[in-house]
Amino acid sequence: MRRVRNPYNVQFNIKRLNFSSSSAAISPSSVQPEALDAEGTVLMAALKPNEVVSQLDKFIVGQPDAKRAVAIALRNRWRRHQLPDDLKMEVIPKNILMIGPTGCGKTEIARRIAKLSQAPFIKVEATKFTEVGFHGKDVDQIIRDLLDISINMTKKRLKESAKLAVAAAVEGKILDCLLGHNADEAQRNTYRTMLRDGALEDRIIEIDVPGKSEKGGPAASIDMGNSNQGVNLNEVLKFMKAGKKMERKKMAVEEARPILEEVETEKQLDEFDVNKEAIASVEESGIVFLDEIDKLVNSGEYRGADASSEGVQRDLLPLIEGTTISTKHGNVNTDFILFIASGAFHASKPSDLLAELQGRLPIKVNLKGLTEDDLYRILTEPVTNLIRQQVEMIKTEDVELIFTEDGIREIARVAFEMNKTVENIGARRLHAIIEKVVEEVSFQAPEQPPGHKIVIDKDTVTERIGDMVKVMDLRKYIL
Repeated sequence: MRRVRNPYNVQFNIKRLNFSSSSAAISPSSVQPEALDAEGTVLMAALKPNEVVSQLDKFIVGQPDAKRAVAIALRNRWRRHQLPDDLKMEVIPKNILMIGPTGCGKTEIARRIAKLSQAPFIKVEATKFTEVGFHGKDVDQIIRDLLDISINMTKKRLKESAKLAVAAAVEGKILDCLLGHNADEAQRNTYRTMLRDGALEDRIIEIDVPGKSEKGGPAASIDMGNSNQGVNLNEVLKFMKAGKKMERKKMAVEEARPILEEVETEKQLDEFDVNKEAIASVEESGIVFLDEIDKLVNSGEYRGADASSEGVQRDLLPLIEGTTISTKHGNVNTDFILFIASGAFHASKPSDLLAELQGRLPIKVNLKGLTEDDLYRILTEPVTNLIRQQVEMIKTEDVELIFTEDGIREIARVAFEMNKTVENIGARRLHAIIEKVVEEVSFQAPEQPPGHKIVIDKDTVTERIGDMVKVMDLRKYIL
């Protein structure tokens, strides 16, 4: 991948930027979120399914079937974009229904896949929505909220893409303030080097800064142009209509730089149709995760207009099948949004959903409940596992926290037994147990001498979670 020398240490892709030292603008060509890496750099190809699964394995233990399903769904999006236009419009996403107990990784899989693809993602509880005509949220709000998320993501992505262009423009403006517009290139280069080395941070320059609006609030700053180009009348009129005023102030370069950067960034965004880009991102890459969809199933044989169940299912049908939702930012088509629904289905079966809704969720994946070994692996295998989190947190106090092998095994054993005898909340049980185990350590750590070591072994775990074990034992005798 070709990159440009960047004195500001900002990663960017040359295809996305078109700038000079005095002015810069974001290229209006769209970038699909699937084609961006962690730094926002355009990639030539999306991740392959086995690469997606490998990434998910770093954070999620087990559930290979679910990982494969979402990996294929993500790859199919990339494949669709390679098709001819006439065929592309006919290929719709294969929506997924995840079936499994609480805390087995359903939500985490969807969240990680959205983060991997840099796609607009929203997780909603199906029980929060009601049928149209009843008091409460209607399902169309899902897409409106998703678009708001996409707009924020798009703005952030564009700002990241424009960092170098903004830095170049701000540098030029600061040099203009320091030297005027008639300085020769040799002098500008000398000052540019000094500026980048931080030698001019205390120099005083004069720039336009926000004054107060007619309502007394702060106003955004505006670039009034320079003496060679004249004042930008369109910008002046725009700010006058908004009731905003500008004030000429003297300040140090160090103070002026963030103000000028904000002005330049806003100018970049003004030249780019953020809403249009965000809508396109939602339509082509959006992911909606519908949790607790099993709660929309009526018990028994009753099939009627229930505001909290069957009615919501019927309202979801056109949304998942494909329709156009009106928002304040424009219309959004849902034809190619990927919907991932999930539910435990303890008191019902997936076949109890409306037949039409079942047909719109063709990929059904069963997630298994967590075993004691799974809980141990969750504690130790993921790159951000719970044990490492606790060790690193206590290390900030210059105290070394050590979990022994038998101590970790005991935590996993107790978590499994409590899930089996009290209530099965999956991996979430580990959080409660670990917090109980390290509660005293977290409280006393700041008082310990530097380099102090604290060992958590099986006996320590048993001592700290005695009350939890008693509750677990008593539940065995409840009929």
